[in-house]
Amino acid sequence: MKRRVAITGLGLVSSHGQDPAAAFRAWMNGVSGIHWQSVGDEPHAVRIPSAVCDSFDPVQVLGKSRLTTMDRFSQLGSAAAQSAWQDAGLADLTATDREQVAVLWGTGGGGVQTTERSYRDLFVRGRSRISPLSVVLGMNNAAASHIALQLGAGGACLTYSVACASSAVAVGEAMRRVQMGDCAVALAGGAEAAMPYGTVKAWESLQVLAMPGEQPVEAACRPFHAERRGLVLGEGAAALVLEEWEHAKRRGATIYAELVGYASTCDHSHMTAPNSQGQLRALNLVLQEAQANVEDVSYVNAHGTATAEGDPTEVQALQALLGDHAARTMISSTKSMHGHLLGAAGAIEALITALAVYQDAAPPTAHLDLIDPACAGLDHVATVGREHVGMKLALSNSFAFGGSNAVLAMRPA
Repeated sequence: MKRRVAITGLGLVSSHGQDPAAAFRAWMNGVSGIHWQSVGDEPHAVRIPSAVCDSFDPVQVLGKSRLTTMDRFSQLGSAAAQSAWQDAGLADLTATDREQVAVLWGTGGGGVQTTERSYRDLFVRGRSRISPLSVVLGMNNAAASHIALQLGAGGACLTYSVACASSAVAVGEAMRRVQMGDCAVALAGGAEAAMPYGTVKAWESLQVLAMPGEQPVEAACRPFHAERRGLVLGEGAAALVLEEWEHAKRRGATIYAELVGYASTCDHSHMTAPNSQGQLRALNLVLQEAQANVEDVSYVNAHGTATAEGDPTEVQALQALLGDHAARTMISSTKSMHGHLLGAAGAIEALITALAVYQDAAPPTAHLDLIDPACAGLDHVATVGREHVGMKLALSNSFAFGGSNAVLAMRPA
């Protein structure tokens, strides 16, 4: 028999700060964390809209000595994980119980800042040696390992790298472990700091990065908008503590939401072009596990990257799922405010969805004053959020390059 799964802790490092409740208020008001960022050295530097964690002080949060062994993505992830653990009230968990705690983490690029720095030393500066810490800083599982070390977590410590679905998959797979009784507590989430010069230039070459045009830079990312221009890169981390329901209830934990469904599918059709049928299969599967009808779906936190092809494809999949209920289903893409965190996107959007369920509120797609007809047909929460929405079931979509789809479903506790 599957065990019920409660979300009892939330941790965040983002362009909107490190307090999930305060960040959610900003998101509800349509406040953007996007601004101009210069990446690289002159004369080849590139200036792009981005959402970075300017207020994050790793020395204050983690201590100076620890930072020498951590790439920025590990720093962001460790800080978010510590906050989630504290928020869950698990500081007094015994060493014996911690031996069973699992850490499941997601990232797309891992320690790409370390990798680029090492390549610069070798190929630009002509050095014959690089830092002996390069491997342990740059490996994709570094953040998860640091988190397990800090928490004394002795259960499974796994990292998922599934492009933009990485951390949604991590949350879903953590849910499975709690459901099946492998552990009573799991910490799941993701971190990304994939904005060194080489990575940004690679995204620039794909011609999917947004420039604001006549709009202010804060409005550079406009999912579902008739005049959308593309995605905006972001960095950050989010962590969720997942807990077996009765374990959480016995200790009187705050339960933000019940995680009732997870599904993953593959489009198996194209490396970069999304496919509505693959997405639809994931959406159908998640409702089956949640034992829910389409009429139960109140809100969808969309993948919504503001690309020309991605947004209408996702809307098409949702319309096929929801049928006549589509017009009554609220939808928004919070990437319009926090940017696209790539491998950490699923985690921050799962955190936002959990808070939406907890507060009975739907955050908006900021700057959405002209909906693309190809994206119409659902109830777009535009510009500012809505309160007292009567939330029954909320979905969080993550659709990645490579055709990997992951959907999470939550309902009020």
